[in-house]
Amino acid sequence: MKPFDVYPVFPIEIEKGIGCRTYDKNGVEYLDLYGGHAVISIGHSHPYFVQKLTHQAEKLMFYSNSVINKLQDEMAEKLGKMSGYDDYSLFLVNSGAEANENALKLASFHNGRKKVLALQKSFHGRTSAAVRVTDNPSIVAPVNAGLEVVFTPINDIEAIRPLLLQREFSAVIIEGIQGVGGIHIPEASFLQQLEALCFETETVLILDEIQSGYGRSGKFFAHQYAGIHPGLITVAKGMGNGYPIGGVLIAPEFKASHGLLGTTFGGNHLACVAGSAVLDIIKVEKLVENAEKVGSFLLSELVKIPGIKEIRGLGMMIGIEFDYPVKEIRNRLLFEEKVFTGASGSNIIRLLPPLSLTIADARLFLERFVKVLETKPVVN
Repeated sequence: MKPFDVYPVFPIEIEKGIGCRTYDKNGVEYLDLYGGHAVISIGHSHPYFVQKLTHQAEKLMFYSNSVINKLQDEMAEKLGKMSGYDDYSLFLVNSGAEANENALKLASFHNGRKKVLALQKSFHGRTSAAVRVTDNPSIVAPVNAGLEVVFTPINDIEAIRPLLLQREFSAVIIEGIQGVGGIHIPEASFLQQLEALCFETETVLILDEIQSGYGRSGKFFAHQYAGIHPGLITVAKGMGNGYPIGGVLIAPEFKASHGLLGTTFGGNHLACVAGSAVLDIIKVEKLVENAEKVGSFLLSELVKIPGIKEIRGLGMMIGIEFDYPVKEIRNRLLFEEKVFTGASGSNIIRLLPPLSLTIADARLFLERFVKVLETKPVVN
């Protein structure tokens, strides 16, 4: 048996990671400006994180949600305090897509409606409802197509208003910052008007902070720049620094009942220790503040580089758009300059480094990036 071949992969085998560096099987060092799709929040192999997981693994890795698990209470309390949502509840799952599935389900339970409004260029996951509210028909299977979804442009409240006033929509789901769609940021005024409109029409506002959350934007959640309070907030990615964990932050007006939601692996002992360790490190090392500081430095320096069409982003979530495909730039960064970056579509380089990235490492990236842009590729 072989793995199902659905991932295009680079011919590089990464065996080790430390901080913002990864190392392949030959010992070659790479500067990591992508964090494995924004998953690495506190840096690779952080000693406190490793110690906490090792200690828990030696005691108990898993038991089901049919027994008391104080580690869930501990993690929920930390997350509530650090995020500013200590009056919310937390439902733990295993991934971002699963978090969005449960948020959409909760919204529909709450108001009894079926339709969902999402934004153009959105990405919310690849499972049943999550993939249907993702604006990419090519990954929506026929079995997923039954949910009624309307897509509207970002930052266009007038396109949304008449739809929500029909009072037929269960939820609006929106990313704190669109990641896969190209690092597009909802304007604060748009989010404020959207929150008010959702309240008026009894529509649940779901903020997908799976990629933009956990300090990446320079605030704990990207939507906090707008000062709003969504009914449901979904998280994953940097939540466990590589250990699979996701969650839904749930406003007090949503009432729980036994059997309403469920998961086998979600909130297991090892996952909770991973999640708590990440929160400890973010707090002690002031990584949210570091993301804002180093991200602002990167943005201020990137705008000085000629030949770039547009720079977008907040904190450690940055899109660098060109007028032409960036595949060659990304490949040369990786294979010649040993820098991992991401992409969005064909023309955008996407930066999602660990929140621990230093100014020195940001300068190193900029030097290598400028070198690639200024030199012609070697022709074999």
